[in-house]
Amino acid sequence: MNAYVTWPGQTLELFSAAENAIRQIPPAFPLDATVAVNPWLGQANEDRRTAAARLARVGGGRMFLPRETVAAMIDAGHVTSEDLHAAEAAHGLAPDTLHRAARQTAAKTAVLPALADLAQDDSGIDWPAFVEDRIGLWAAAHFDRGQAFWPAPGGGAWASWRVFASRDLTPELAGLPGFAARIAAMPSDARAAFADACQALSLTQEAAPVYFHRLLVTLGGWAQYARHLGWTAERDGGREDTLFDLLTIRLAWEVALLDQGPSTRSAALDRALKDYARPLAIDDDIALEAALQEAVDRAAERRLGDTLLGQTEARPDARPAIQAAFCIDVRSERLRRALESADQGLRTIGFAGFFGLAVKHHGHASDIVEARSPILLSPGLTTATNGDDTGIRVRLRAVRAWGRFKRAAVSAFAFVEAAGPLYVGKLLRDSLGRGALPQDDPAPYLDLPLQERIDMAEKTLMAMSLTSGFAPLVLICGHGATVTNAPHASALQCGACGGHAGDVNARLVALLLNDKAVRAGLQGRGIDVPDDTRFVAGLHDTVSDEVRLFEDSQPGANLDRLRSALARAAVLARAERAATLPRGKAETLATRGHDWSELRPEWGLAGCRAFVAAPRARTAGRDLDGSTFLHDYDWQQDPGAATLELILSAPVVVASWIALQYNGSAVAPETFGAGNKLLHNVVGGIGVLEGNGGALRVGLPWQSVHDGTTLRHLPSRLIVAVEAPEEMIQQVLRRQPDVRALFDNGWLTLVSIDGATGLCRRYNRGAWGTSRAGVSAVSVAA
Repeated sequence: MNAYVTWPGQTLELFSAAENAIRQIPPAFPLDATVAVNPWLGQANEDRRTAAARLARVGGGRMFLPRETVAAMIDAGHVTSEDLHAAEAAHGLAPDTLHRAARQTAAKTAVLPALADLAQDDSGIDWPAFVEDRIGLWAAAHFDRGQAFWPAPGGGAWASWRVFASRDLTPELAGLPGFAARIAAMPSDARAAFADACQALSLTQEAAPVYFHRLLVTLGGWAQYARHLGWTAERDGGREDTLFDLLTIRLAWEVALLDQGPSTRSAALDRALKDYARPLAIDDDIALEAALQEAVDRAAERRLGDTLLGQTEARPDARPAIQAAFCIDVRSERLRRALESADQGLRTIGFAGFFGLAVKHHGHASDIVEARSPILLSPGLTTATNGDDTGIRVRLRAVRAWGRFKRAAVSAFAFVEAAGPLYVGKLLRDSLGRGALPQDDPAPYLDLPLQERIDMAEKTLMAMSLTSGFAPLVLICGHGATVTNAPHASALQCGACGGHAGDVNARLVALLLNDKAVRAGLQGRGIDVPDDTRFVAGLHDTVSDEVRLFEDSQPGANLDRLRSALARAAVLARAERAATLPRGKAETLATRGHDWSELRPEWGLAGCRAFVAAPRARTAGRDLDGSTFLHDYDWQQDPGAATLELILSAPVVVASWIALQYNGSAVAPETFGAGNKLLHNVVGGIGVLEGNGGALRVGLPWQSVHDGTTLRHLPSRLIVAVEAPEEMIQQVLRRQPDVRALFDNGWLTLVSIDGATGLCRRYNRGAWGTSRAGVSAVSVAA
């Protein structure tokens, strides 16, 4: 980037428009840490109807359920007249409008054309697909993270593509003579090339923002992957311009197609740019579909409200024999419920699975740094492990060399011909779910001064609302998923641990809280951990519902009792989950993840629809169907609302990203889904293609949200239910305007829970009203 060029005012406006368009694109993270992302993150500052209208113009995918799906829900009784009337009142519609709208066919929304679309219209050549293919071919090599044998040209994205395209003769064969020479003659500086391209296309300040957004959408997952580079850099206080370079690349293609086209193509572009410059408008079809989605959302709220209604059962004052802290992940809900029924002397706790420790972790004998924390945070701590890893490193290098030999162009076919039969046994073992089990790494630890360790322990226990009443044995249980042959395996891991399992964080916390010096420091701060209390770390395998305990955390009394309760709970949880999975059998669920041919080892977080921050007594014994994030919270231990602010600004936001990613993958799979697992090819070690080329596919595979017959994740707005005084919640929202915007703009629903009755009251832009859908007195943003 040339810092010494003085750009004219109009060009600066175009740079600003490009920056705005870039922020409309959601980030997509690589396969080794598939972090769930809100696919509408770029539109979070506006309401859902406006966002839907914006995305409809640029081909950004639908946002609301199809009308026929809502009609089927009405017929099945899942969406009631009460829900429909509430949605009509919220959107200012006459009674019975939505009953009729659900049976009507919506008009197809016309996407504004890019120049590649206009070129296709006048030439009959599928230029959009051609451009997607050529950019995808280059991008797969440029963004490669060690999968390719021949690296792409170095430098930034614009420099790399310019070298590639100036030697690529394929466009000339397709009908763009002189394309390579044209690209070679373009400025080497991306900003200069961008300015030249905008001038050649006669882009105006009014048309540019939407036009740039449209071009970025045509780049599909490559744009989203590049956006993750910029988003992460911004989070950490830096800047990264890869997505700007990609936009410039896409503009270069537009200019080439304009210059090589007939004169009518220029006139068609002028007409299209006038449409791009028109103000955004919400048409009747989008308004009706938003209202129908509102009815679906209200139905989910009604069901949750009915479940939470009523007084809680009095909990015994006696000290529990065991406490077990699990991640708030919805998959923990079933196991927690089963565990509490298996042993009446056991109580469970819900807390974000990184347990308050945002760490950079080096696995044993590995130089790869794993961010074991929510993606919203930049880890500030680094783990260490004991033990000599020399032998393991030598073995791993040999394995990598053998793997590259097997895949090399000069040896791959000969290898299969000679050694292929030797793999028959391995294929049979993997098919029968008898592959090798993962081995535990040596215990990680944090090499920190005592005061810092005490601070960390205090913050963790305060955030868990666990500052007294400690049991003799406390389980700190992370979670992960044991699967094989699954490119999207990290999507089944812990969202609070950056797409990794939660074992490292659980072991760190257990070791920290077993430290006598740390306990002495906690006692001085009013947190008295009894001498007989011991913490043990565990890992909940969400595929099998087995919990593996780590011996390095010095368990105390009741360990056999805990093991027995965990075994009984696993049986109960598997029996419940088996009924939801295709070909699911309780007796084979424990080994399902070892089957390399299994498309659905588990459902992950499909079906998630609520987040409850309340004492466990509010939800204990109530069947929430594995659909709810459960975070323990006692407002009476939080006089300044600091813990509530942490919950609403971190775990709630992460949970909303998860829910919205599932929503996007279900309602707009062509835009925000990864496609069919059967057609996946891993590219660059960062993502998948559906087939052998084209755009990078992001989001969740279709098999993660659909069972082959019906959707297993039915998109609805995440409901955040907090048991706390409403003024206390309002206080937090005033301190956190970005979080408040998620509720005010209708992306999330916020309800307060009355501690005595369980009655939920609904938040709406600073006002609170009854949560019963049919008698809501206030409207909400769509």
